[in-house]
Amino acid sequence: MDDAETQNKLVVASENGTDVENVQDNGANEAEKAGIQEDSLYNLKVHLPREPKMITIMVSTQEQMHDVRQSIIELPGTYQYSCFHLEHKGERINDFVQLSEVKDLTAESELHLIEDPYTEKEARLHVARVRELIGSAGNRTDTLHGILSGTSLIDSVTMAADSAKTHPMSGYDFDAEGGLASLLPTSQDPPPKTVKSISISPWNPPPYHLRQKGHLLYILITTLEGEQHHITSHVSGFYVNKSSSNKFDPMPRAAPKSHKAHSLLTLIEDLSPSFGSVFQKYLEFQVKKEPLAHFQITNATPANPWIVPNSASSLVAHEFDITRTQESYLIGGIDNAETLRDWNEEFQSTRELPKEGVQDRVFRERLTSKLFADYNEAAARGALLVARGEVAPLNPTETRDAQIFVYNNIFFSYGADGVGTFASEGGDEAARAATGKDVMGVRMVNQLDIEGLFTPGTVVVDYLGKRIVGQSIVPGIFKQRDPEENQIDYGGVDGKDVVAADEKFGSVFETLSKSLRLKKHAVWDKNGKRFDLEGSVETKGLLGTDGRKYVLDLYRVTPLDISWMEEVGTALGSPGQTNGVVENAYPHRMTVLRPELVDAYFKSQMRVWVSAEVEKRKGQNGTAEKKIEEIEGKNDESEDAASGLEKSDDEEATKAASAEGDKARIDIADFKFSLNPDAFSGQEPKTDEEKAELEQDEKDVRNACEFLRASVLPELVKDLTEGDVGFPMDGQSLSRLLHKRGINIRYLGKIAEAARGDKVQALRILSIQEMISRAFKHVASRYLRYLPVPLMGSGVAHLLNCLLGAEYNPKPKAEIDEDMASLYPEADLDFQKLTPQTLRKEIELQILRRFRYTIETSWSSAIKPVQLLRDVSLKLGLQIELKEYHFTKQTAVTNGHSDSLAPPPTNGANGNSAISKKKKKRDASPAAKEAVPTTTLVTFSPSDIVNVAPVIKEASPRSSLAEEALEAGRISIMQGQKDLGRELLLESLSLHEQIYGIIHPEVARVYNTLSMIYYQLEEKDIAVELARKAVIVSERTLGVDNAETLLSYLNLALFLHAYGQTKEALVYLHHALCLWKVIYGPNHPDSITTLNNAAVMLQNLKEYHESRVWFEASLKICEDAYGKSSINSATLLFQLAQALALDSDSHAAVKRIRESYNIFHRELGAENKNTKEAENWLEQLTQNAVSVAKHAKETKARQALRGPSRVLGQTRPQPQVGQTVEAASGRSPSKGLDSRTISELVKFIEGVDGGKTTTKKGVPGRSNPKRRGGATK
Repeated sequence: MDDAETQNKLVVASENGTDVENVQDNGANEAEKAGIQEDSLYNLKVHLPREPKMITIMVSTQEQMHDVRQSIIELPGTYQYSCFHLEHKGERINDFVQLSEVKDLTAESELHLIEDPYTEKEARLHVARVRELIGSAGNRTDTLHGILSGTSLIDSVTMAADSAKTHPMSGYDFDAEGGLASLLPTSQDPPPKTVKSISISPWNPPPYHLRQKGHLLYILITTLEGEQHHITSHVSGFYVNKSSSNKFDPMPRAAPKSHKAHSLLTLIEDLSPSFGSVFQKYLEFQVKKEPLAHFQITNATPANPWIVPNSASSLVAHEFDITRTQESYLIGGIDNAETLRDWNEEFQSTRELPKEGVQDRVFRERLTSKLFADYNEAAARGALLVARGEVAPLNPTETRDAQIFVYNNIFFSYGADGVGTFASEGGDEAARAATGKDVMGVRMVNQLDIEGLFTPGTVVVDYLGKRIVGQSIVPGIFKQRDPEENQIDYGGVDGKDVVAADEKFGSVFETLSKSLRLKKHAVWDKNGKRFDLEGSVETKGLLGTDGRKYVLDLYRVTPLDISWMEEVGTALGSPGQTNGVVENAYPHRMTVLRPELVDAYFKSQMRVWVSAEVEKRKGQNGTAEKKIEEIEGKNDESEDAASGLEKSDDEEATKAASAEGDKARIDIADFKFSLNPDAFSGQEPKTDEEKAELEQDEKDVRNACEFLRASVLPELVKDLTEGDVGFPMDGQSLSRLLHKRGINIRYLGKIAEAARGDKVQALRILSIQEMISRAFKHVASRYLRYLPVPLMGSGVAHLLNCLLGAEYNPKPKAEIDEDMASLYPEADLDFQKLTPQTLRKEIELQILRRFRYTIETSWSSAIKPVQLLRDVSLKLGLQIELKEYHFTKQTAVTNGHSDSLAPPPTNGANGNSAISKKKKKRDASPAAKEAVPTTTLVTFSPSDIVNVAPVIKEASPRSSLAEEALEAGRISIMQGQKDLGRELLLESLSLHEQIYGIIHPEVARVYNTLSMIYYQLEEKDIAVELARKAVIVSERTLGVDNAETLLSYLNLALFLHAYGQTKEALVYLHHALCLWKVIYGPNHPDSITTLNNAAVMLQNLKEYHESRVWFEASLKICEDAYGKSSINSATLLFQLAQALALDSDSHAAVKRIRESYNIFHRELGAENKNTKEAENWLEQLTQNAVSVAKHAKETKARQALRGPSRVLGQTRPQPQVGQTVEAASGRSPSKGLDSRTISELVKFIEGVDGGKTTTKKGVPGRSNPKRRGGATK
């Protein structure tokens, strides 16, 4: 291997950021680096005290006994057990040891389940579990998560597949608006009722003298037979006592009415003759549902749908349940003290857990994931109470924005500049931006996992226009130190005037700075004293009273974007705009580069350096760059599921370099790169040397900013223009793509300006829509910030009417309950003065200020109302009632306003959908006129705003161990070691599920990734199973209409088709297209591939005419997006010609293939393989056109008898947003359009048997217009 190639591989190894030290390492070494150990599975027998006496469960040597316990609790035959322990050879087994650590435990061993005496806590939890188990818990009104949070549509969609008589694409309207009802599950029959009620008895709790005798709880049960039983929960179990509503006697009944059991479930079965059969029916009812769709979400925040049914719907029926208010007692105890936790100590002690061995890392990361999930939920609940004014402030005499709170051991404050900290940076706007960036910084530091450096738990909650920050309480943060001591031990104490630099923080901050590519640099305090700091002066270090080193205020972990600041006038020295004096000035100075941009710039500079070094030593600059690009291209295809910093690339590269013994190689450690985070922040050096150093630092930062503008932005637009990567569908996916590329959201205006022409019209539309929705969010937050909760519906409805309903009613009036408003004399009701005209002006000003983009004055009539409503609802946490909303007078329904919740017809997108442009003319009859309400001629009324849910930003780290295993599996498969790769991938999946739990966004992404890999490995059954799981988990954690959920549905449809279940595949594909219409609207550029796949599937079902229609629809979108003369269109014309031939339309087929040939000939030349193939097809089809016409009747007769012998089309995977098409397919671009001979098609058209009946694997380029047929000039 020559030095240049060695060096290229070292560069890529350095950039990977995983434990992969050298691309040449084999998969076994990757497995060793990832820490993967082979575990064994075997069946374990467990003896039970009651029927069925023995069970067998599958276990792994790597599992803990706690997992075995959970398996027993969840098995149908052992539901009743919850308070027990397991013994082996008469010795009790600790619940938290691994099976491999249990003495003498083998595959032949048998365990014994021993029932334990109850404690009060065990008894309470047992009652709560039994209520859940038998379906008597009723519905819950969650004060945090919204209506139908964590819902899944998989059962409803699957039900449609089972009931479909024809293929689901029949009658599909390509141009209709999306139906909102497709975002909600269909109403289903209620489950069978097993008991009338289970509740805590009014006699509870037991008096003192009975507690001494083992009494724990008193319970009241009413069976289906109507009999009421008072139950005593005793340490020994549950029994029926002698109490009644008027008499207290908790002693056991005498025989024959005595009933006793260790489990409450067993006792109920004894008391109610009908319970056993009804409970069995209830279990059968539950089995019909998809289990994943109903598992409790424990380690993630469930997604809230923005469209919800009205209160009369059975989906949200509010049931009578006396125990609903008792659940907090059952779970947390009488004083709820069990839920109070020392969050900071839990976070830091978890971080200090050992991480040497694999199982140490699994346990540590699993505990970390659960802890962050619990904290995020607790902080969000507390933030809601603070926002509603239900928590007393610690400093009630301060102004509202300066007030601080403590609730549930969490410290809360407002994301506003209440005390003037950010006065010079932009005030409230700067404070709001800083809190969001702080969460991102904390997440990065958590991901880096630096030894000896600690962060507080941090959550930001946006709710009702307020931003609230929840942090775990750092020991010593409120301690008043001596006057001569600083409150902070490292960094700026009082702005930049006072600086501290405690040497204790030097090493940990040095590690942090190297990981973030920050330079150790000089800063000066107000007295001109120099301090050399690692990290920004704004980043603070605090030595807690617990002896730990905490890092705080991580909102400036990257340098300022000086190019932007100079453009908008917020750089230091810019006249008059720093504090927003000028009306259209940018709101704040907290404009920093993204970490992903710094990382990309580092890689760019490294490539330049490596090329220069190679040229210096070998004169092989061109070869080096080529090889770097080749390897890097493969690396880019391995899509990262979430952005963030990995371990220091410098360290990894140094390890890889040291592994080589060749002295002539280039040592990556010689490459130095770092940026000064305090460049352009007002530092004043004293000596000429200091000034020169700062000047060089500022030059480096300026070069990074120019790299963003000159390279990153144009490259993104170029990739999307050429269709080489997955196209964003909505504001969320666009933002995610920008962040992944290192582009700040403030550059949306630049992207909209660069997105000119038909090819990127969709990008321009999305960019403008995202700017409008973000501007509206800021305007709405200002009006809602100090609005009382009971008036929130009125405020939101009026804002939406001014934004979306102005064409329906140009002068909407705010509907407000005057009696309610009179209760809040100090409330800010300025929203009533808002008109559509003033709102438009405010939005235009916000867009100009925040994005430097002048939007066209006609934007309000050009917006897509459904998509914009969805965007603003997701940003503000709105949950809006499903009904028919009228955005223009033309969309008014025939008989006035309709609140019907009837589901849409089959395609979910025609004239009967929730929002439709195609309406019949209004009936002119008097009855119809009278039916129109005269007081609510507005699009939205306050009652339509059903709920406002919090929008949560949190700092949970990802599992490095699980990602290392996934990367090791990918590399093994890339190197051809498929068996090892499969083992590693399965290990990665197991690690993801163990660490995150099953219902988590990261698990959804790994399901999706693995499903694609198994599809490429031709293991389609596994691919289908994983894709189905990806759909469900994505729906529940990301949203039923999230772009990732949509792509998961498309993949599921693709894999089902490949598995031979084409009709079911079309059902899921149809649902995905309905989602697509709601998310983006019709005619999204990436839908070309999806419509193409649908056409191929219809061919498989022998629906040739329908298939032709779908090919034509795909071609229409392609021509609109890429032009009629594009190679993409030529590829689709080629496929359409085949479809037309199948549909026995020979003349049209010849016309289309001629058009395809002409484009290939003009664009690629006569010698190109695609051109030649198109020419051959054209000649043969032309020759056979007359023959087909002559033998039309005979051909039709033969086809009717025999049917087609092969399917001409081939489906293609849909790339993820920002992912290359080759990465999605796992194959290289094709070199031709079709691998079949012309004679085979002719035989097929004429009805002659083609021989083999199996579908031949075609080349990717033929069925994917985005790859332009693999064309090369």
